[in-house]
Amino acid sequence: MLMRTDPFRALDRLAAQAFENAGTWSRPAAMPMDAWRHGDEFLVEFDLPGIDPDAVELSVERNTLTVRAERRPTATEDGIEWVASERAYGVYSRQLFLGENLDTDNIRASYDAGVLRIRIPVAEAAKPRTIAVESGQSSDRAQIKA
Repeated sequence: MLMRTDPFRALDRLAAQAFENAGTWSRPAAMPMDAWRHGDEFLVEFDLPGIDPDAVELSVERNTLTVRAERRPTATEDGIEWVASERAYGVYSRQLFLGENLDTDNIRASYDAGVLRIRIPVAEAAKPRTIAVESGQSSDRAQIKA
């Protein structure tokens, strides 16, 4: 049997729940992320270990992308006697404010090995393009006399 001899165990657990990764629906915890641009896509990755993909919600309103996820305990039946419970459970949330240069209608998301990856394409109007430069004298200039 696993025994813990730390007299401050309950205090440690309360501090972890209050200040670390745990969150509630009214006060969700933040989730770590990386974001970068690669070619014509903007990519964002969130670390969500141990979260069921069905517990992840993505929504876009105007130019705000909201990611919400909930990590629930795996053993919730009656009659279970917990020996140790150190992993954080609760609600995680993050909002990203997207620029006008991103195509929010074509966002794609995938979840693999505890990482949520979101791909947001750059809008056609924001992609670099070449502009032709005309040369030569215009007919208006030729008519001006000094």
